[in-house]
Amino acid sequence: MTTSSMTAFAHQRFDYPWGSVTWELRSVNHRYLELSFKLPENWRQLEPSLRDALRSKLQRGKVECALRVQQHSQQQDLQLNDELANQILTAANGLKTHIAHTAPINVLELLRWPGVLEPQTLDNDAISKQLVDGFNTALDEHIATRQREGSALAQLIEQRLDTIGDIVTDIRSKMPSIVIAQRDKLQQRLAELKVELDPNRLEAEIALIAQKADVDEELDRLDTHVKEVRRVIKKGGASGRRLDFFMQELNREANTLSSKAVVAESTQAAVELKVLIEQMREQIQNIE
Repeated sequence: MTTSSMTAFAHQRFDYPWGSVTWELRSVNHRYLELSFKLPENWRQLEPSLRDALRSKLQRGKVECALRVQQHSQQQDLQLNDELANQILTAANGLKTHIAHTAPINVLELLRWPGVLEPQTLDNDAISKQLVDGFNTALDEHIATRQREGSALAQLIEQRLDTIGDIVTDIRSKMPSIVIAQRDKLQQRLAELKVELDPNRLEAEIALIAQKADVDEELDRLDTHVKEVRRVIKKGGASGRRLDFFMQELNREANTLSSKAVVAESTQAAVELKVLIEQMREQIQNIE
């Protein structure tokens, strides 16, 4: 399945002998699936089936559907009522047996008889089917647009996940040297103050510094969350809420990393992580 955006627009126009039909579907992000329709009064009865079609294919988003129907004003073709005309002809011919001097039947007079010629009526059932078919075509275009937008969002998120992975790898590689630098800094500070500590006490202080600076657990969780986000994106479908949850977890680990930072470089890395996570979170708000 493909990751889909909730933001999309579709426009479809259809021309028929009796007139034209225009469908417009537009959607924006929303926590749930919210549907609204703008239909001509004559076609309000189509709304339940249209809602069902949308619910079967969309999971989230605020979707507005508008229909415009224009019938040709010259659509007044006349239709001959064959049954009534034949009845009149039969009655007229029957009169000839009783009345010897009857005038010939005038075709124009026959056509003027009420009901013989009637304006041709439109087949509402056939038109309804055309309207629904047009809606389904517009819906397919709308879904295709959502999928294209979703693919673009997924690529943007993947790029930021790559950067997060690089930052985590960089921090992990530098942690041993950071701990050594902190130990040397402590020893230098003690030397400047001309303070001598018991070797066991010194080792305990160094161990405490290493413990405070230890972020292996946070880095492992960041790696795990990044892998899970990639898996969810690859799986596709309605994944926006799940991705939003992982953004919260990633941000939690970035905050912990920041609180444990013992050098400016670690602090800067944590800030960059939070910026990347926030950028992803904003993109994910548009994912279905």
